Amino acid sequence: MPQPVAAPKPSRCPICGKQSHAPFDPFCSARCQDVDLNRWLSGVYRIPATDAETPSDSPEVNSDESD
Repeated sequence: MPQPVAAPKPSRCPICGKQSHAPFDPFCSARCQDVDLNRWLSGVYRIPATDAETPSDSPEVNSDESD
């Protein structure tokens, strides 16, 4: 006998905490979408990163010379 499929749990808007609505998912409204976009564009949200090592930072290996 197949198991009944549970309905997906309604998600909450990450900005205001209200229940999200399909046209704006995961937000509840266009306003909350705009608030989130503004936070990204103004630098409130940042993804931490490390600088990549450049070739000038690493020691040079010269395979032409032998001792």
